[in-house]
Amino acid sequence: MKHGRPTHCYVYYRIAADHAAAARAAVAAVLRALEERFGIVGRLLQGADEPLLWMEIYENVPDLERFEAALEGELTVQGFADHLAPGSARRTERFVAHS
Repeated sequence: MKHGRPTHCYVYYRIAADHAAAARAAVAAVLRALEERFGIVGRLLQGADEPLLWMEIYENVPDLERFEAALEGELTVQGFADHLAPGSARRTERFVAHS
């Protein structure tokens, strides 16, 4: 979907309790790869009251389709799906600046 404006992506999900360290390493690798490829510095947050609820933030993404394809590819390389809590899935919300 092209908006003509940079998109901000917020991706949230739950991590399996016994996978937190491995999941953190996998996300760190994904963030590094995306920064090298796109120059976008992603951030990883965790829930203030729910430490296994995580959110990745990617701001000012100029080419959303290309970026999301690369993100999915990096997640696959890292085997990230194995770290999700049972029944959890990555959910992405996309925002653009209000016109």
